[in-house]
Amino acid sequence: MITFYGGPTPNGRKVAILLEELGLDYEYRLVDILAGDQFKPDFLKLNPNNKQPVIVDPDGPGGELVLAESGAILWYLGEKHGAFVPVEPRARAICHQWLMFQMAGVGPMFGQNAHFSFYAKDKHPYAIERYANEVRRLLKVLDERLAESRFLAGADYTVADIATYPYVLRQIELRPEELPNLARWAREIGARPAVQRGMDVGRSDLRKETIEGGLSGLSDEQRSILFGARQYARGEP
Repeated sequence: MITFYGGPTPNGRKVAILLEELGLDYEYRLVDILAGDQFKPDFLKLNPNNKQPVIVDPDGPGGELVLAESGAILWYLGEKHGAFVPVEPRARAICHQWLMFQMAGVGPMFGQNAHFSFYAKDKHPYAIERYANEVRRLLKVLDERLAESRFLAGADYTVADIATYPYVLRQIELRPEELPNLARWAREIGARPAVQRGMDVGRSDLRKETIEGGLSGLSDEQRSILFGARQYARGEP
């Protein structure tokens, strides 16, 4: 059985969705990033970069495999189980392209937008405008792609779609009329039972301080854990 260390975050939900889509047996273990679980020694042994998600696959190649980085986890599980990663070389390359688009563009830029717009203690207009504009640009790229393709990598649903869906859902809900093709795509993906189950993994663990939990406001200690001295101290006392 796979052990899945994660939480109700976009990166965690990517992995939860794929685990559900593949019908795999797994044990979910919460990593509460606002409480600093990511700095506990046992977790740092799994991922020295102190980030979730992480999986431990006892039946990995050559024995037990510990794997971090959500995109790498999606690609590994998809390849291992022969689903949601194309086999044909051209389709495979295009799928890889759109997965990397999410990992290198959507994830980091959407994260910076959320940080400066909602979580940063001090508000910096330049940073807020910079990342809000980049989010809009990336959404337009996705919407234009989906005007010509049913899914991001082509006619088939792949790990590229699974990686992107948890990040863009809220943005689509805010302005579906501006993103008609993304909205169509999100409705189709959101109707999948496995996606619904994956999105619900850890939902009871949502923190009120997060955007989805209601944005009640981060404490100075939580900011230190996520963005400040505690983050950079990692596993140190």
